[in-house]
Amino acid sequence: MDKIIEQIKEYYGKQLQNKNDLQTTACCAIDRPPVEIREILPLIADEIHERFYGCGSPLPPLLEGMTLLDLGCGTGRDVYIASKLVGENGCAIGVDMTAEQIETAIKYQEKQRERFG
Repeated sequence: MDKIIEQIKEYYGKQLQNKNDLQTTACCAIDRPPVEIREILPLIADEIHERFYGCGSPLPPLLEGMTLLDLGCGTGRDVYIASKLVGENGCAIGVDMTAEQIETAIKYQEKQRERFG
């Protein structure tokens, strides 16, 4: 199990630098995200978009005041979307086992806070 975890960390932390580096096309969203999420996407920092390796944002738009936990959050794109959706009275938490991914997410905390008002 430790070997698998290290391989995952190596792949997501060191090999992948942007979504063009992905070794699969198996993960893709079929539908467009809801308008509430589409309106938030332009507010997300470019590097976070470039290093997003997920399948779209599986978030419901009605999260106001809720607490959301994103396991395997990567650079935090969905956590930032969720933080905008939950608003000031909610909480969005991102957890990832890859230090490089988390470092990118943390690097943009203040910028995202400013962009979201």
